Amino acid sequence: MSDPTYRWVGSRPVRPDGVPKVTGTARYGADFRLPGMLWGRVLRSPHPHARIRSIDTSRALAHPGVKAVITGADFPDQPFQYMGPSRVESNFWHLTRNVMAREKVLYEGHAVAAVAATDLATAEAALALIDVDYDVLPHVIDVEAAMADDAPLLFDDMITRGVEPPPDKPSNVAKVAEFSMGDIARGFAEADVVVERHFTTQPVHQAYIEPQACLAHYQENGASELYFSSQGHFQLRAQTARLLGMNAGDIRAIPAEIGGGFGGKTTVYLEPLALLLSKRAGRPVKMTLSRSEVFRATGPTSGSAMRVKIGALRDGTLVAAEGEYKFQAGAFPQSPVENGCLCGFALYRIPNQYAKGYHVVSNRPKVVAYRAPGAPISNFAVESVLDELAASLGMDPASLRLKNAAEKGSPLLSGTALSHDGITQTLEAIASHPDYRTPLGPNQGRGMAAGYWHNAAGESGATVYINADGTVQVATGSPDIGGSRASMAIMAAEAFGIDYDDVRALVNDTASVPFTGVTGGSRVTYATGLAVLGACNKVIDELRARAAKLWDVEADAVAWQDGHAVPVSSNVGDFEPLSLKALAAKATVTGGPIGAAHALNASGHAPGFAAQFCDVEVDPDTGKVTILRFVTAQDAGRAIHPDYVEGQMQGAVAQGVGWALNEAYVYGEDGRLENPSFLDYRIPVATDLPAIETLIVEVPNPNHPFGVKGVAEVGLVPAMACVANAIAAATGKRLQALPMSPPAVLEALLGQ
Repeated sequence: MSDPTYRWVGSRPVRPDGVPKVTGTARYGADFRLPGMLWGRVLRSPHPHARIRSIDTSRALAHPGVKAVITGADFPDQPFQYMGPSRVESNFWHLTRNVMAREKVLYEGHAVAAVAATDLATAEAALALIDVDYDVLPHVIDVEAAMADDAPLLFDDMITRGVEPPPDKPSNVAKVAEFSMGDIARGFAEADVVVERHFTTQPVHQAYIEPQACLAHYQENGASELYFSSQGHFQLRAQTARLLGMNAGDIRAIPAEIGGGFGGKTTVYLEPLALLLSKRAGRPVKMTLSRSEVFRATGPTSGSAMRVKIGALRDGTLVAAEGEYKFQAGAFPQSPVENGCLCGFALYRIPNQYAKGYHVVSNRPKVVAYRAPGAPISNFAVESVLDELAASLGMDPASLRLKNAAEKGSPLLSGTALSHDGITQTLEAIASHPDYRTPLGPNQGRGMAAGYWHNAAGESGATVYINADGTVQVATGSPDIGGSRASMAIMAAEAFGIDYDDVRALVNDTASVPFTGVTGGSRVTYATGLAVLGACNKVIDELRARAAKLWDVEADAVAWQDGHAVPVSSNVGDFEPLSLKALAAKATVTGGPIGAAHALNASGHAPGFAAQFCDVEVDPDTGKVTILRFVTAQDAGRAIHPDYVEGQMQGAVAQGVGWALNEAYVYGEDGRLENPSFLDYRIPVATDLPAIETLIVEVPNPNHPFGVKGVAEVGLVPAMACVANAIAAATGKRLQALPMSPPAVLEALLGQ
């Protein structure tokens, strides 16, 4: 989707990481090696809940080839305190116990000890020699069971936060969050039609292809190196340093290519273990997770139990909306339920709103972010209820949403106002699509839904340097997951007015670029892009100064235009324009190397909006759902590299289809995960998906020079509701639980 205003923004140049990934030369987390390297492995709990009476590592440490053994007792303890904004707060007391169990194991797969040995076989043998004495305790898996008065307690002293007055006894409800505006009782009293439903979802994993892996090298002078794949090497370095009692500056974190993350690689699992083992052994230590360990011990997103109630006038005006969301946090507090509360109704002008969220611990792996964390879960409930409401009112689903679409300035449950338009435009793109009203056949149905994600901004840094040949080197600290190197190169080429092929974009280590936050929250093209453009502008100012020196004029008399220094007017003098290459060639005589760094804490990122419709066919004999057509529209602000934008949109839909139809953690009565592999945890494959049509909507964000909005997450938000609404249209049955697998659909068809 090219814009004639720009030369490169909106174009589709070759991706800079394509050749190394296709040829196999790109290095991922498991590809790093160092001389004398040892192999690390982790002993994990077979029990979902047990007190650790004792751990005896003496036999393992005496085993030939074993160089180090660690347990939770080897880590410094952390203060019990919550830090950061409520939606994303952290507690290092919890984190250090998630990395390595101490008093109790809280889920099957919880790390108990780790070893480093000369080879993997020796490391595995050593694990079997570690003697752990467990006092097995009752466990609880599901969210509502965990909230029951008689549920086994994960923490004997957990008093629910956010409740006044505080409860007088502990529970598994870690925190309650409430948000309201208007008068919810009056709103429902005014409503002519009210729909209220209950919904449940199951935990699903991010299912990235590359398991976590790292290589740690602790050196005698205290300086250390960490090589790993993550969504934020600055953040994981900081976590590792904190857990080991080190200074973050003593660790150089080197980013690898990343084989997927989707929010799941924003926290540490192996890095502190590997670095502590390296310190104990005096040699580098490499660790990788098996796929079973990924499922058993790294964060899925929450499962949930929800109640949503929405009221409207007969003309379709929404007047009241209420949501109650109970989210699993896993073994330690903090779920994305507050995001669910804040995003659920954000698309619509509803004067009276109330949302209440519960963070609930249970004997599962601690949850972490998954693509717009929390929003897809609450959206499934909200958009399903809206669909029923439209049917009750005799309205087209898209028309109901368009009638109530929020606009810039509309109040939000967060207490702020919507900062940007784009909702109406995405809904119109769907409603006007030629296939939206195409007739369907027997057992077929069409559903639509819309989604909101608030998008993040935050801290980013970049460096920009001019090489002697006039090419440009751009370096950032943002791991490239969705094409950020290409977008940074495009924006730099546009800023300088040079060819895209003359820009090289890198992702550098923590010693080479300013601090940069995680690649998450759909923040990178916006926030890191602003850092890159800030550095480019500094370099352009320096190039103008260099040209001024050559022309013996003031710098203000020189402008930068189409890759050249030019006089601001003919009054300055009769000078031939100087290209960037020409100025680079003269750098030595005009002042030396040319480059700059820029860092900022960005604000002003606009939220993301998506709308979708899909057609399904339901087999009445088996309950199998086939996706016939899927169309997704999304406001990108302005698409810097449309191929990547479309890829993000399609990938989000694919994950949403899996979440809707097949994916779920399955636990037995013993509290053990029964499907910890891709053989049994079924993500969509090519035959499960149609060609996914993308509609890029562009409502430019005025807070970015090129109008950028993040695009990575919001495309997942409405996908499950979209499929659910299509199934309801095809069958006349409203499924209120995910996944909508063939047995679940067949059960609904049979009325059981």
